[in-house]
Amino acid sequence: MRLLFTVVHFFRGGAKGLRNYGSMGKDPSARALALARCISAVHEHFGGAQYSLEHGLRQGVPANEALRHKVDVVVCTVKDMHLIDRLKMPAGTFEHRVTDADPRLLGYECHAVLRERLGSYDYYCFLEDDLVIHDPLLFTKLNWFNQVTPKEDLLQPNRFEIDFHSDVHKVYVDGDLPPRATARFQKPAERPEIKATVLGQLLTFRRTFNPHSGAFFLSEAQMRLWAEKPYFLDRSAEFIGPPESAATLGIMRTFRIYKPALPNAAFLELQHCGSSYLCLLGKQVPIAGQAAASAAGKKPAASTAPAAPARKPAVPPPARSSAPKKKDSGVDVESAVEEGLRDFGL
Repeated sequence: MRLLFTVVHFFRGGAKGLRNYGSMGKDPSARALALARCISAVHEHFGGAQYSLEHGLRQGVPANEALRHKVDVVVCTVKDMHLIDRLKMPAGTFEHRVTDADPRLLGYECHAVLRERLGSYDYYCFLEDDLVIHDPLLFTKLNWFNQVTPKEDLLQPNRFEIDFHSDVHKVYVDGDLPPRATARFQKPAERPEIKATVLGQLLTFRRTFNPHSGAFFLSEAQMRLWAEKPYFLDRSAEFIGPPESAATLGIMRTFRIYKPALPNAAFLELQHCGSSYLCLLGKQVPIAGQAAASAAGKKPAASTAPAAPARKPAVPPPARSSAPKKKDSGVDVESAVEEGLRDFGL
């Protein structure tokens, strides 16, 4: 197959105005390493030469030929706000597309590249620069899903973080948002679940209230469907913020988005570098079941003294206002994210 990967990359350490994104961090080396891993993984798993060391023959013979594809990578940046010069990668590993775009809307420049090259590839891919693919069978799985579902159904990967030295080794970071965060853009109740037996195991794929993965992988038919929409390249920032909208809003409007359900979350996944989400679990964010158990353990013993009679309030409670409460519009994404992601300080 022919695979086109576009990577959105921006770094300006200590800059303001883009919230607490990794691209605004103080340490450029960590971000440069993430970008290098992002690009190299694509070539290592899908495009690079692979061999088996045959000891009896004392030679290397080709391996995984059925999984090798033609890979092109385009990295989109803004002016000199990038870390490309820190990458020590072979010539031809990627194409560098320099733009004058608003950094917050840089992801839309990747969309433009995808549309420019429509018709030349089998898959059109978008990756944020801190995502790493570890699954050589990713496109095999996507091909299977696309063969058994209509082109309006899109399977998205689950993002995860890992840290062997943490109490929690692996965390999937894109749990459901409050439903109203995406209510304007999708209808998750429409065909909410797909079940299928794969390699003898029953798997479940569910519509998600958080379609964001920081990435997408569209077949040619899906890319054509999206590129024909009037909102393609509208540079909207209506979903959470500009970077999230570039990664997710357009596909959310166009497709019924599914993700592997939590019991089989690893069926399709990719790594989010770092541990900015993982380090919250068990601290700012309680682990289900543990919080209740902890509260139960701290419950004071029942008193054996007779209860004192309840006192009447000295002042009657204020009358309930007859004024109607302000109606929740259900579409205030900013407030919804405050309840969801931004409660975590991210």
